[in-house]
Amino acid sequence: MDGRVVMITGASSGIGAAAARLFAEHGARVVLTARRHEQLGSLAEEIESGGGRAVAVPADVRRGEDVARVVETAVDRFGRLDAAFNNAGRTALGQDLHEMSDDDYDAVMDVNVRGVWNCMRHQIRAMLTTGGGAIVNTASVAGLIATGVGAPYVASKHAVIGLTKAAAASYGDRDIRVNALAVGSTLTEMMESVIEQLPGVEQTFFARAIQKRFAAPVEVARAALWLCSDASSFVTGATLPVEGGTLAV
Repeated sequence: MDGRVVMITGASSGIGAAAARLFAEHGARVVLTARRHEQLGSLAEEIESGGGRAVAVPADVRRGEDVARVVETAVDRFGRLDAAFNNAGRTALGQDLHEMSDDDYDAVMDVNVRGVWNCMRHQIRAMLTTGGGAIVNTASVAGLIATGVGAPYVASKHAVIGLTKAAAASYGDRDIRVNALAVGSTLTEMMESVIEQLPGVEQTFFARAIQKRFAAPVEVARAALWLCSDASSFVTGATLPVEGGTLAV
């Protein structure tokens, strides 16, 4: 990834922050965005102080104008956009569907689906001007099966996989590859919050995975790095499982 320009959303914590560090270690110039200004700025400073190149652009992926500003910053600062890891998302606990409100539905769908939609629209426009690129969208095993989490979350991650396939089909002949990650249970700050609210729930997650543990955020980030690199040059429209064997049994 040496010298390539990569946009990472949801970069202030968890998988996004791990990806920011990993991509920078591999020579990428990283454009980091999330809503949490302080954490985002601290991460960019950490990368820069370690000899990497990073710029923090606080933004809300639900707002198309915010995403456009992030992409414009990437192009203005570094001259192009080569890759993107659209990782921003939110979860929903496993309430029964009939007990969930419109607000519950909108909160999840707006970030997980509209956010990816906004990002790809603006990222692809930039990539078309420079001859192509690679995009990775964070989906979930809940994008392939019902996992017991809230119905809007399951629906949103199915939609992310659908958007990924549609974009891959549309832009494959213009050298833009688009793939998704079917992520399993990962020990992020978001997961720690779920565990705090539902003591003992981790055993439910472990029961589904062959490896009987959570993923570390960097393990997911490594898969995103591979899909953004030339090592995966003949991979597009795919949903790569990174889930400890949950889908194998």
